[in-house]
Amino acid sequence: MRHHANILAAICAVIGLSWATTSSGQQSPVTAIDVLLQPDATMLKQAQATNERLLKVFPKGFSLDEAHTPHLTTLQRFVRTADLDKLYDAVGKALAGEKIASWKLKAFKYYYIPSGETGLAGIVVEPTDDWLRLQQKIIDAVAPFTVIEGTAEAFYIPPSEGPIVKGLIEYVQTFVPDSTGKKFNPHVTVGIASQEYLRGMLAEPFEAFIFSPKSAAVYQLGNYGTARVKLREWELKP
Repeated sequence: MRHHANILAAICAVIGLSWATTSSGQQSPVTAIDVLLQPDATMLKQAQATNERLLKVFPKGFSLDEAHTPHLTTLQRFVRTADLDKLYDAVGKALAGEKIASWKLKAFKYYYIPSGETGLAGIVVEPTDDWLRLQQKIIDAVAPFTVIEGTAEAFYIPPSEGPIVKGLIEYVQTFVPDSTGKKFNPHVTVGIASQEYLRGMLAEPFEAFIFSPKSAAVYQLGNYGTARVKLREWELKP
C-alpha cells in the first residue's frame, strides 16, 4: 500500500495535482506539512549510522528510509489541502534566487526530546543568518494558506504505527512562534531509544562536521514529526 501511495504521489506531482491523504486514503481538508531541506551525503551517512546504532538497542524504533527521510525542518504548519498547489508556487518563489546549496552548515551535537521512558534523538545543526532569513520568507509565503488548528487526520499515519504521539498536534500548531526565529533548533531526527541510553550517547564526544543542503521539499508529516509523503521538491543550485 505504501508503494502504491508513493507512486500516486509522484504521478500527482508530475501532472500538477495536489495530493495529501490520511492513512485511510481519504482526502483531508487540512494537511500537516513540513517545508524542509534535504541534506547531502555527508549528513546522510552520519544520520544513517546513528539510526542503525539506535535500532540495535531499540528495535521498535523506525529506520531512515523513503518513509522516514532524513531532513532539516524549516517550517511546520497546518494548511488547507485545497490550497496546496498555490502553496507550492509561493514556496518556490521564496526559494528562487537563494544560494542554499552553497551553505556550509555545522552539525555539532546530539539531542533528544523526552517521551515517556523513550526519547526522539537528533543531530543538532547551528542555525545561520541566511537560514533564519529564508525561514521568515517561507513563513510569510505559507501564511495565506495556514489554518490554526489541525487533527490527527492531517497527518499520514498508517494503522500499524498506532495512534498519533502525544504533543505532535500542539507542536505543529505552535511551531510559529515557538520553534522559529531565535527559538529555531534545526536538527536531523535519527531515531528512538530509551532515555537512559540516549543520556549516555549525549555524554560521548561528538565530532562536529560540515555539510550542505542538496534540495528543498514540502512533505506531509507523519508520526513523531517524520517526513512521510513527498508532495513537492526543488533541486538546489550553488
